[in-house]
Amino acid sequence: MAEQIAASQQFVVIKEIKNGVLYLKQGGLRKVLMVNGINFDLKSQEEQQLTLNSFQSFLNALDFSIQFFVHSRKINISAYLEKIEARKVEEPNELLQLQIEEYGEFISSFVEKNPIISKDFFVVIPYDPIVVVEQAKKNILGLFSKSKKQNKDKQVTDGAPKHVEQLNYRVDEVTAGLEQIGLHTTPLNDDELTELYYNLYNPQLIERRRAESQTKE
Repeated sequence: MAEQIAASQQFVVIKEIKNGVLYLKQGGLRKVLMVNGINFDLKSQEEQQLTLNSFQSFLNALDFSIQFFVHSRKINISAYLEKIEARKVEEPNELLQLQIEEYGEFISSFVEKNPIISKDFFVVIPYDPIVVVEQAKKNILGLFSKSKKQNKDKQVTDGAPKHVEQLNYRVDEVTAGLEQIGLHTTPLNDDELTELYYNLYNPQLIERRRAESQTKE
């Protein structure tokens, strides 16, 4: 397991997570917003077209790129089944006990054949300082000495507060644009970012731990 975690870390581009900001190893910054979903299919044709037009206008108004992604995962209903079992034990009526038991067995069997999938929607907002871009180009060409590289790295570090401020401006712009479409956003904090990217980089490990937990139960 330790070897698997070490192998995953080689592909992690995140240097640290602080105050809701992802600091990348190359010097870039990222913020992640969770976006609530809307039931597009329940809208009328006119409403659907209005939503699409508004979303297109929102994208066209941005002068920077953003990334949307959907995180899907299976929902563990073990806790819900335990509540059903506890309710059956508390029920004095034998007929109701039987009905509760049958209901629990139905839910368990149904979910086993048709897993319940939870979908979370996110938007990633980037900010890559110009210094970082220039440094990356020089890295490719190999035209700078070690001392120059250290100076560039220092510039990136010293300008971090200003870069975070620029990132926040972009976050405010994206938030306002999505709210006009009826989409509400919530910025992820440090713990939520850590959990999200841990799950993304270690999906097999998460599934294994979930299976082991269910076996112990």
